[in-house]
Amino acid sequence: MHKYEQFRNDVRPAMRSKLEEFKILGYGEAKEQELWTFLLNKKWKKPKDDVRLYEIVADILSVQPGEYMNFMTVEAFKLGSFVLDDEDERRELLK
Repeated sequence: MHKYEQFRNDVRPAMRSKLEEFKILGYGEAKEQELWTFLLNKKWKKPKDDVRLYEIVADILSVQPGEYMNFMTVEAFKLGSFVLDDEDERRELLK
């Protein structure tokens, strides 16, 4: 288990705020679990031993839509769930 899992419930409001920001900016319906996975695997790849709650919230609020979308695209390719045969998926990729 990742060292920062203990903070997940405490930072839920920041996560919801970031997801709402993505939606307002036109990045569709991002999911909380997907954002959390991004944070664990990219932002917090090397967790700090003495991290503070405010640092975790700051990391969440600093996520840029582009870096999150790049991560999700790579993950989709890894899982083989991204098919460019679908016109809607192609349009979503080009947004």
